[in-house]
Amino acid sequence: MAYMIPETLPKKCTAGERLFFHTLKDHLPDDYIVYYEPEIGGRKPDYVVIGPDLGMLVLEIKDYTESTLYELFPNEWRIYNTQGELNTVKNPLHQARDNAFRIADKLKKDKNLLQTGAFHGHLKFRFGYGVVFTRLKEMHIVKHELHRVIEPQFMLTRDDIDAEDDDVSGDALIERLLGMFTVPFRSEQLLSDADIKAIRYHLFPEVRISAEFKEPVYYNDQLLLSLHNLQAMDLHQESLARQLGDKNRLIRGVAGSGKTLILSARARMLAKDHPHWKILVLCYGISLSCVLRSMIDNMMEEPEDLFDFVQINSEQEDAGKLKKHHIETSTFHEWLWHTMRIKDDAIDNLLQKIDQKEAILPKYDAILIDEGQDFEPAWLELLSKVLNPDTQSLLLVEDKAQNIFKRKTSLAASTGLDFRGRSKILSINYRNTAQIVNFAWDFYRTYSSLRDRVKEGTTVEGVEIIPPQSTKRKGPDPVIQACKSFDEEAAWVAENILKLHREHKVAFSDIAILYRVKNRYSYSYIDQLKKELNKHGIPFNWFAESNATKRSYDRDQATVKISTVDSSKGLDFKAVFIVNVESMPFSLEENVEQEVSRFYIAMTRAMYWLYLSYSKPQGFAAWLLEKSDQTVSLPLQRS
Repeated sequence: MAYMIPETLPKKCTAGERLFFHTLKDHLPDDYIVYYEPEIGGRKPDYVVIGPDLGMLVLEIKDYTESTLYELFPNEWRIYNTQGELNTVKNPLHQARDNAFRIADKLKKDKNLLQTGAFHGHLKFRFGYGVVFTRLKEMHIVKHELHRVIEPQFMLTRDDIDAEDDDVSGDALIERLLGMFTVPFRSEQLLSDADIKAIRYHLFPEVRISAEFKEPVYYNDQLLLSLHNLQAMDLHQESLARQLGDKNRLIRGVAGSGKTLILSARARMLAKDHPHWKILVLCYGISLSCVLRSMIDNMMEEPEDLFDFVQINSEQEDAGKLKKHHIETSTFHEWLWHTMRIKDDAIDNLLQKIDQKEAILPKYDAILIDEGQDFEPAWLELLSKVLNPDTQSLLLVEDKAQNIFKRKTSLAASTGLDFRGRSKILSINYRNTAQIVNFAWDFYRTYSSLRDRVKEGTTVEGVEIIPPQSTKRKGPDPVIQACKSFDEEAAWVAENILKLHREHKVAFSDIAILYRVKNRYSYSYIDQLKKELNKHGIPFNWFAESNATKRSYDRDQATVKISTVDSSKGLDFKAVFIVNVESMPFSLEENVEQEVSRFYIAMTRAMYWLYLSYSKPQGFAAWLLEKSDQTVSLPLQRS
């Protein structure tokens, strides 16, 4: 079964298009990817099929009937439209061929996708093109002599794609698709996973996460890119980002599943498709809002064609960027104050004025909310009032397991929007290693009062926790350290940071220290940490010190980040140290469930290395003591 992007077709599709869609899905191999109407370089070919042993195939779909056809010439056709009027159109095979060559020319700019040796400059894989007539059978092709204007090998008819026909099979379909290529397949043309990722990276900007750019080279006066260590959305994330469609949508996902990435990509798509829309992106934490703003700005500034990016940067810095976008990114409270000039204790009064038509409100064509589980019902109700009722474009992403505030929300009651059948689930954790995922989830299942409400399948309005599925990425086990005092903890943290930096080349910017309580009585945990870091010459930034420092958060600053657990929501680091674990659950916190979520959040900030330390075996540290008795912590491993 092929991987279809999007997973389902829009309602506007014809019966013939749906028939062909399901035929491809059911009969092509699992490692084939089928894109329906992807936008590539300002055009939308009907289908692009990519397969390791296939290469790339571009297909044009036509729902023509016998009565549609009037005069057929090699370059142009005269056909009747739905109103019975004669129109002149391009030969559909020429449409498919032009799209195929445009895509091929785009991909040829990446030298990693080119052949070497005698065929240097040519793509390392085959590309072909063809036409699918969903309502014309072989007898119609013969009767109207379509073979005069399209060679039979480049055509699929109703007889080839109708699953109810006994002659239609996976092998027969693939044989017909292979016939659309003008060159034979050679074993060296087999596409690797890296090749397919590179193709997706170039053709679909919305899937890009990061890449290493090598110095461009010239070949026959053409500037060629060289990309390494490509990071892109996986197919499930890409499909979800594309399939969100219009109006209100809900995404529920586990920590590290790429919710923020999908939200940012969605904001970019909306801004691109609707350049005049006013778009609002909100979250709860200040530091996360900085990350969101930077991610969206980078996506908006990056051109569709990375070749243009290289040319622009080589000629004129900051030139050629996309036009200034209309995406406003903020925390909810900052937006509330700057836009409404009120604090959240005045929201109920404002809602009453809105009901009485005594308030003037701004209007947003789309609103996207990250960490939606932290939004109170009144906040969501207010946001529903400033959402354009004609678009109803509200995207809410959340993870109930990360709900650290005492808020119960009925989305339908708060927003007036029905999310039934409009929700998607992300259950795969891409951020953490399997060791960290299993460790954190084991804790959550042990302590959470909601453990009996963990479900594989979820409903929209119920309180549900999605169990994470880890990726195959492996790493060292979490390291647990019992100390005699916090002074010893701080020294242990500093020593291990230096070890990571020197032996494993981990940048200081990729390391974070998280805490729940910053001081007690006359003792300051933060001061002791700062003292030890200074002693070892380790640069640091306590960005959670104040709202001002949170607003200046810079993920790439060459410093170890010191933060509360709350301010680390939505962030991630290669290595995370959680200190003073015995301070959780915090004695002044009445709701222990929130403390369980906090500790779970803290652990899942770590991408590869997780360190946990305590000086008293109480609170959650008692669980660490039990875990350390069961397992032996592994020494640092090289990544």
